[in-house]
Amino acid sequence: MTNVKIERLNHTYQEEISTILMREIKDQDIKFVTITGVEVTSDLSFAKVYYTVLDQTKKDSTQKALEKASSFIRTRLADKVEIRHTPELHFIYDKSIAYGEHIEEIIKEINEK
Repeated sequence: MTNVKIERLNHTYQEEISTILMREIKDQDIKFVTITGVEVTSDLSFAKVYYTVLDQTKKDSTQKALEKASSFIRTRLADKVEIRHTPELHFIYDKSIAYGEHIEEIIKEINEK
């Protein structure tokens, strides 16, 4: 597969996983999850799903809930996206937003001095 196809698949998976989490999951720990990106391996066997949560205190419980719901999400994803093999999903907390906020606070402190 070329990079264009992988990128298109990454984007499709991101949209579909977000929709599944929003509409089909009943677990309240997953309701306020934002999928920030998906990276599918070139052999389509694994997908890293990056996410953030609105409430930082629920980060650990959200991770456990996502791991628990992973097989359901993968099954629903297989129904929605026509591809021969649906990759195994690995959920990873996306630290880039928290890092950006930290940098923003540092810049704000510097400007106040």
